[in-house]
Amino acid sequence: MIVERASYNWAYSEDIPGSRCGPEDGPWPRPYQVLNEGELWRELRTLAKPQTSQLGKEGKFKADSINFQPSPTTKTQDRYVVTQLEVHGRLWAFTGVFDGHLGDVTVEHVAHHLPIIVRDFLRDAEGASGGGKQTPESISELFTKAIMAFDDAIAHDVLDLFGGSVDKLADYTDAQIREIINDQHKGGANWRKARLCMYGTTALVALVDPEHKDLWIANLGDCQAIMASPGNNAKDWKIEVLTTNHNGDNDTELDRVRKSHPGEPECIMDRRVLGALAPTRCFGDIPFKQPPSFTRRILYNLFPGFHNTSPWEEFLIRNQTPPYITAEPQIIHRRLDGDDACSTVPPSSTTLSASRSSSRSSIAKKNLFWSGSKTSSQQSSTPLPRFLILASDGFTDLCSGEGQKRIIESWARSMVANNPPETVTDAVPGSRQDNMALRLLRRAVGGEDRFGVSRVLTLDMDVAWIDDTSIVVQTL
Repeated sequence: MIVERASYNWAYSEDIPGSRCGPEDGPWPRPYQVLNEGELWRELRTLAKPQTSQLGKEGKFKADSINFQPSPTTKTQDRYVVTQLEVHGRLWAFTGVFDGHLGDVTVEHVAHHLPIIVRDFLRDAEGASGGGKQTPESISELFTKAIMAFDDAIAHDVLDLFGGSVDKLADYTDAQIREIINDQHKGGANWRKARLCMYGTTALVALVDPEHKDLWIANLGDCQAIMASPGNNAKDWKIEVLTTNHNGDNDTELDRVRKSHPGEPECIMDRRVLGALAPTRCFGDIPFKQPPSFTRRILYNLFPGFHNTSPWEEFLIRNQTPPYITAEPQIIHRRLDGDDACSTVPPSSTTLSASRSSSRSSIAKKNLFWSGSKTSSQQSSTPLPRFLILASDGFTDLCSGEGQKRIIESWARSMVANNPPETVTDAVPGSRQDNMALRLLRRAVGGEDRFGVSRVLTLDMDVAWIDDTSIVVQTL
């Protein structure tokens, strides 16, 4: 029997996509294993854990999702959600991606509970209106209120343990505070509430009404919503970035923070909030939203908590008039039963369109975005779908600007061209990949460059070499 030996090659920092690793992360070069096509797809599927869900009435629409981090020593802090919200017998589609930072406690909490909060707000609104139809503007307002109320509760659930305000903390000794919040021996309810305040997460969520006529997107932070819409034929695609990044790369956001804190030149330092935090809008991150006494009296007394308070003190001394970050989202509304888009908050969307010829063969295969199989004649008479892509900033780090546009255009054409997927010659039986998010990830990490994809998947490195990446793709 012939045993095939693994093939290895060498990579330098500039060979790795994204900005996570550089020359300082040497020694370089580092080895990586060269995989064949079948192995590439198996490894991608193992690492990204692709999922498929059906949305809408009778599962007419499809949503695919992945959460990807190739480093075996790194636990991803990204999350995604694909679900439907039952509101008085009707189903609203709810999807989203979340990019946690400092830890995964808050991102896990938000990804789990935010759909429930939005559902309850929708139920209350419909109940108050006697079952009457809500306007797009009222849903946009409801979306904002639900998100801000949910974030507000993170800090106030803790403050309620001490009389409801930061000023009341003066009535408690450190020993009394420690006794109240470190209640793990009693089940840990207070301890879990306090832990949520230590971490944060960005969020990008989408809501589609039961009639599938309207789409709302709520954005906090630097995840990205992208719409891919077909033109006159399957080769023409318009790519729109619908969201604006809320981070230090956005001068408008930095100016907003500065104007909210006149006379505080250190509210923004090195394009970071208080010199420490890159996102300007997110859930949690309570040390940036409450006075320093909240962090010093409550979070410093939490066990286990901050092992070293020095990094926190470096920005707390600049915290004079909180909050410095907000959970007020950018809301984008778009009609799905027409070509015109409108938004309750100007999305500053970037429109990119192009037409390129496809070199793939026209071998008939099952179309990947329909939830059921169709004949060729049925497919040709069915309008091409629009794709909504929700991606954490790890995807943007892998591909942005014109490179991102080309990747999404090529990916969108492949979704509707009735072609076999990228793995054609070397795939083992049963390894055909039809997950839209997984195929988009494949293109982002190297596409048809088998060596490039192999580097991303198998680099020999002790720490993460690319950022966590979550993607949800849904048909509209």
